[in-house]
Amino acid sequence: MPSSTLPPAPTVLVTGGAGYIGSVLVRQLLAGGYHVRVLDDLRFGGESLLGLLDQERFEFVKADVRDAAAVRDALRGCFAVVHLAAIVGDPACAREPELARAVNEEASKALYQAAEAAGVERFVFASTCSNYGRMRDPDAFVDESSELRPVSLYAETKVAVERYLLAQPRTNQCAPTSLRFSTVYGASPRMRFDLTVNEFTRELVLGRELVVFGEQFWRPYCHVRDLARSVVAVLQAPLEAVAFDVFNVGDDAENYRKGTLVELILAQVPDGRVRYVEKQEDPRDYRVTFEKIAQRLGFRISRTVPEGIAEIKRLLEAGFLYDPHDERFANVPARVEAAPPVSAGG
Repeated sequence: MPSSTLPPAPTVLVTGGAGYIGSVLVRQLLAGGYHVRVLDDLRFGGESLLGLLDQERFEFVKADVRDAAAVRDALRGCFAVVHLAAIVGDPACAREPELARAVNEEASKALYQAAEAAGVERFVFASTCSNYGRMRDPDAFVDESSELRPVSLYAETKVAVERYLLAQPRTNQCAPTSLRFSTVYGASPRMRFDLTVNEFTRELVLGRELVVFGEQFWRPYCHVRDLARSVVAVLQAPLEAVAFDVFNVGDDAENYRKGTLVELILAQVPDGRVRYVEKQEDPRDYRVTFEKIAQRLGFRISRTVPEGIAEIKRLLEAGFLYDPHDERFANVPARVEAAPPVSAGG
């Protein structure tokens, strides 16, 4: 495994940098002194990056991650690649399965190969804790060595790429690291409301009845800013601490059942209306431990779910979004009745 010396102003290529996590990460990298090059096809628009166009250390390439020529050009002079571009989430992958495999799996492998050929030193791959699927023991925590039991196409593609990266020769110039992200929430320049905490908070703040399925099942949750921070932590870590390895990203205390999430929201929106629908089977049910990233990298989260709920509540009550149910706030638009604008305090 090659040694690494961080250049004075290293260039980082962020694929999917206009997305929900990417648009937060790009700002953190710029604030940290990195030169950032974003490659994104702007499937959901580029408004999330508008405020960065005059930044001297920011570059943008509009291209599909499957475009080999564009990828080769974008990789020139890069110290690291952060690969976020993907068809994200179970519903989006189920709707376009062929595209999901082409983008999430085949293009990811090709990107790593191109990065190795270009002499890139680090390759950070955004994976997911959904890879754990459904726990065999509901009372246990899973860690990075636990069996992977993907139950969706999205998780299957992530597991396939993780295994591909771990199988690469340790003599390769480009050292990969996979980050298994918890379920994300929080405010982002590319806002999404098709995420559990954000969606539940929106519905209750806007006075709608929230219908909850399978309230007893576990998930780990992590704020979008902290997931982005974990990427920066990997880029700044000694190479030997992260190369050819996998890390869960989150916090042990932030594993919640859906029912508990609702209780946390109702503590801040006491007049919220909730209806539970019994569901004995759920394809995903897992509690995750995050000791490895804490011990190896000293990584700790900076925000908790209750703080994230308060953040989304403020965003909605302040009226920042004309229609929080607009389809642009979801990877797969839901068919819902248009919501009226939200006024301050409403």
